[in-house]
Amino acid sequence: MSKATRATRMLEAAKTAFTVHSYDYDPDADAIGMQAAEALGEPPARVLKTLMAKVDGKPVLAILPSDRQVAMKKLAAALGGKSAEMMKPADAERLSGYKVGGISPFGQMKTLPAVIEEAAITEPYVYINGGQRGLQVRLAPQDAARLLDAKVTAIVA
Repeated sequence: MSKATRATRMLEAAKTAFTVHSYDYDPDADAIGMQAAEALGEPPARVLKTLMAKVDGKPVLAILPSDRQVAMKKLAAALGGKSAEMMKPADAERLSGYKVGGISPFGQMKTLPAVIEEAAITEPYVYINGGQRGLQVRLAPQDAARLLDAKVTAIVA
């Protein structure tokens, strides 16, 4: 497994402190983020999942703890929209340039509006997908929010 991805190259180019962590990805896991947290030996609150959604038909990123669910009304409101829905997996892969299970908010093909669950910012560090199945990057949540120009607010149910 290569540890150089568009995501890690973006972090390096931004001179952001991060470390790379590999784990055995289980494609049959019920919840990929939860499986990653268990494999890394970290609490789910520190292992964030990146969901691709649409707010008023426009693509956005929702980044939240792996053990939580996004509240679509809160996500829409966070971005000044009326409604939100999850993006179809094929559309998420095409738009992000990553495979489902390896979608990173960093280094996507196009910069999208991002929202990070406010609870994640209170963690000393977080893990976010590094752009490949079985690859996570560990960094300060504030750095992730800054790099993504993300709005930090409550988006979980």
